[in-house]
This record gives sequence, structure tokens and C-alpha cells, in this order.
Amino acid sequence: MKTYAIYINGQWANGVENRTICSPYDGKPFAQVQWAGEEQVESALQSANKASEIGRSAKTYQRSQWLERFRDGLMKRHSEMTETISEEAGKPLSVTRIEVDRGINTFDLASKLALTHSEEHYPLDIIKYGENYHCLSKRFPIGPVLAITPYNWPLNLGAHKLAPALAVGCPVIMRPASQTPCSSLLLAEIAEEAELPPGMFNVVPCRVPLVEKMVLDDRIKMISFTGSPEVGWALKQKAFNKRVALELGGNAACILEPDTDLDFAIPRLAVGCFAYAGQICISVQRLLVHETIREEFDQRMLNHLAKEFKTGNPREEGVLCGPLIDVDSADKVMEWIEEARLDGARVLCGGKFLAKNMIEPTLLDNVKHTMRISCQEVFGPVATIETYSDFDQALQIANDSKYGINCGVFTNDTRKAFKAFDKLEVGCVVINDYPTFRIDRMPYGGVKQSGFGREGVQYTMEEMTEIKGLVLNLNSYEPFKP
Repeated sequence: MKTYAIYINGQWANGVENRTICSPYDGKPFAQVQWAGEEQVESALQSANKASEIGRSAKTYQRSQWLERFRDGLMKRHSEMTETISEEAGKPLSVTRIEVDRGINTFDLASKLALTHSEEHYPLDIIKYGENYHCLSKRFPIGPVLAITPYNWPLNLGAHKLAPALAVGCPVIMRPASQTPCSSLLLAEIAEEAELPPGMFNVVPCRVPLVEKMVLDDRIKMISFTGSPEVGWALKQKAFNKRVALELGGNAACILEPDTDLDFAIPRLAVGCFAYAGQICISVQRLLVHETIREEFDQRMLNHLAKEFKTGNPREEGVLCGPLIDVDSADKVMEWIEEARLDGARVLCGGKFLAKNMIEPTLLDNVKHTMRISCQEVFGPVATIETYSDFDQALQIANDSKYGINCGVFTNDTRKAFKAFDKLEVGCVVINDYPTFRIDRMPYGGVKQSGFGREGVQYTMEEMTEIKGLVLNLNSYEPFKP
């Protein structure tokens, strides 16, 4: 069993307690992790604060090289990182490999963007008084960033905070989710091998009160949080005088028009709804199917789930849906399913435990919009199906949510595609694919209760910098004449 210490200022330190990390699938102990106390948290704050000058003074090529070495180190340890995430998160290997690939791509993209994300120059002669004046604008790092990461994509969502920060020269203190700290600490090992300057990356597993201490500390200049809306919005209130980026929950809808290619859509939507037991912020939770294809859609989706979609041990190849992160999460999902059933919803498939924290992929219809299974984020292997008759009605149903990250629309009508883009109240509209689609260069984030600010490497780089202007007067020195 591997043992992890805390990573602060380029060194490994012991904490105040030792925790055992177990597999969500079978409870098998996987690793021992040191948990930080007040002393270690203070050391991390001092370290990041001191490293601010290192990041600010680092040359562009140096920051790019840091990221290249991260990329190369992650590539070298691809298998180890894949196994680590799969064990601590209960994530199927096929899904985890995609996460590691995306992490590599994120560091690679950041290394390239670091070379181009610099000064802009423009003349100011847009009015008479601006003749022979020029402006140079440059972005400067905001300072230490507190990155609070979730359990479901511990590497990729961590990389989306760390890579942009390093690209612009911001030190990072990462507080990983208590269920999945090992992947972040493995990333710290890669940082050590990459010879990242001390203090630029610190990993501090700790209890919630110590997270709150860091949130309120004046040395932290920005907080990047991914997690539940309840925690995220409360955090933003506490950190009212800091820059805050929130990537929160969702209950993504997907609209299927009559011309949908079901041969393509069915297997994609099965993955979008149920891969990794639905523990994805943009997992498909609401399927809106046109009335003319509803019967065929139901038959084909149920047949696909029964014959081709594999649920079970996340260590087995081909499995797409494994356990939920813990028993409490599984019990909550099952409670919501039963609550909906008692209120008139019909279970088309699933709806049963396969193990203490593993639930069958579940499809429900005849749901009401007031049911928690429909209007809240389930974060489990559950999707609802609803029929609509015209496109405007589908858009209205999709918008009938307090969340809004991504929405999918299957249509070959360009006018409908652009209408959806204009009308849907979400951060991104995905045409002819599931809303679970994400490439790491895209702007990513939510509206309404789903978040604040945007991720995506280049957009996070902007969030983590302050822009400053330098004005140059190239006129000869003469008295001002109005």
C-alpha cells in the first residue's frame, strides 16, 4: 500500500493524522495519506506567497517549459495515474484513461498558450488627442490561487486550475477532495520530477475548517472551486473581496429532433447518461425526445442498455458504469428514484441496487418537473425521458431548470441549431452530440446556479491575471492646445 505525505514548498511533510483511502467498489484499502493541520496549512500559505515573486518574474519560455515537463511526466506515468484514479474514485478504466489523456492535453495546451498570452500593442489615434500615443497592455499574475477540486475528475479538473496558473505565473495551493487525494499527490510527485520551483505547487489534504481558513486568508488572491452549488455559493459569499471561479452542478438536457441519427445518438447518450455512474457535472439527466421518434428511441435505448452497456467492476475492461463514490451517495439516489416512483413516475429500466453503492442504469418517464429526480442534480446513473411536440416547447422545457452548463441538440436543421444557441440558457450548446462533450480548449462553465466565470485554459488564464496598461506619448513636448 502506497503512503503519501503532504507536498509543501517542494518538499514532503507529515501532517497531524493518517487516513486510509479505500476503493469505492469493494472497500479495499488502497493508500495511506497524511492530513494537514494548522501548521502545515500555514506553511503552504507562506510558501505560495513567497513563490508569487518567482512566478511573476519567470520568463515566458520558463513557464512554458514547466508545463512541458508536467506534460511529459504525466505521459510517462500514464498507467500509474490511471490505476490511481480508478482505485480511489471507483472510475472505470476506460473513462479514467480519457481523463489522463485530457490532463496531458491540458498541460500541453497551456505550455503553448503561455507563449502567446502576453502583451498587446495598439495606437490610440482613434480620436485627435490620441495622435502619436500608443498603449501597451500586459497581463500580470494575480497571485496565489487556492484550487479546491472534486472527487469525480480529480486529475483533469485539477489540471484545469493548475496548468493555467503556471502558464501565467500564479502559485497554487491545491486542496483535493477527501475521497480522492492520491491523484493530486501523484501530480505533486510529477511536479517534483519536473523541477518546478518550490512553492509554485502545494498539495494540502485537510479538514473543512482549514479550507475556510485559507479561503479567508489575505494571501490567497483567487479561489477556483469545483463542487456542489451549496458549498460553492457559500464560499463566494465568504470570499466576497477575492476573485472566485465556480464550476458547480447541473442537470443537463438533450433534445432529439425527428431527424436524429439514432444509430449514432443511442450509444452516445447511453454513455452521456450513465458512464461513471452519472457522476459528471454535464451528465445527461433529461432526455427530451420528439413525439414522432419516442417509441423507437425507447426500444433502441433499452435494448442497447440491456445488451451492450456494461455495468460492474471498474477494474474490468469494457465496464462503463461502476459504483457511486460512497454508500450515502447511492442511498440518496435510490431515495430520489423511489420518491419519483411513488409520485407517479414509471421506471423503464434499472432502479435497483447491484451492490451497496452500485445502482443499475435507470430510465424514468412520466416525471414531473417538481420531482427532485428532474429538477435537482442527481449525480447518479439516472435519466428521465420526456416527449415534446415542437422545437420551441423543447427549448422551454430545457430552460426550465435552475442549472445551466451544457445542453445537447440533435438536429440537421441549421436554423434550429442557431435558435438553440440563441435561446438556451446554458454555458454551451452542443449540436449533434451529447452535452457531456468537452474539449479542453473550449470555454466551460455554467449560468444560473451552475457557476460563475469560465474554465478552459485560455479563459482561466485571463481569470488568473490582472491587465495593466502602459501609455506612451511619442509627440514632441509642446504646450497643450485644446
